[in-house]
Amino acid sequence: MKNKFYVTILSTIAAICLGICMDYITEQEKNTPVSAYSAQYEATDNKGSGWGFKKTKGKEPEIPAAQQEVLKKYNAFYMDMSRPKRLYLTFDEGYENGYTASILDTLKEKNVPAAFFITAPYAKTQQELIKRMIAEGHILGNHTVHHPNLPKLADAEQIAAELNEMNALVLDMYGCEMKYMRPPEGEYSERVLAVAKDLGFKTVLWSFAYRDWDVNAQKGREYAVNEVVPYFHNGAVLLLHAVSKDNAEALGEIIDKARADGYEFASLDEIIIE
Repeated sequence: MKNKFYVTILSTIAAICLGICMDYITEQEKNTPVSAYSAQYEATDNKGSGWGFKKTKGKEPEIPAAQQEVLKKYNAFYMDMSRPKRLYLTFDEGYENGYTASILDTLKEKNVPAAFFITAPYAKTQQELIKRMIAEGHILGNHTVHHPNLPKLADAEQIAAELNEMNALVLDMYGCEMKYMRPPEGEYSERVLAVAKDLGFKTVLWSFAYRDWDVNAQKGREYAVNEVVPYFHNGAVLLLHAVSKDNAEALGEIIDKARADGYEFASLDEIIIE
């Protein structure tokens, strides 16, 4: 009788241990890095596509249906497809040029949310600015570790490393998990989109941008206002570069003119992509 009791106890313990191990294996499988599955992406098209379109004042860009389907398949978007009277402000931050604090001041004054897509050097060197972004409710987006042209990387493992390592860095330094990624130079491929999706990122492109990144070709506040405001459209994702003196000086007026025209500003977390 005693032996039977011990056998029952041991069987129960074994079953529990087996269950724990199975749960662990399942969790491990679920969190296996993309690098372990590089082969599955070899057949996925890696031809680079530069994100670009012809701008039309007051209208959303015309993107071919086939291209839209590819984006949708991989949780990528360039505007709010429900087309509300909303605008979404996003800034790319490869390096600091002295204007981000002013941009944050304006966003705080106007109570406007934004997303800042940052690289690893920026995360490491601009800690006070990043802490402020987080504290003031802005989104930190993944702009990769080294800002490479992603389709030109050798394989899916390298693409994954650029995104995973950037996310790990920000998580370690700031306790912030990244949900969105923007491909450097706007260059992407179906493979890049697939890897990003499988890692849990939504790829964010844009429906408006202008040539604002050249710090040696700044043309003044009024120029920036006139470059941005006429191209507002419902659901627009606006890409601005924070290195631009023009953008920093014009931002308040851009926001005021948008609101005067009936637009409100919203977070990427509120966007509807289907």
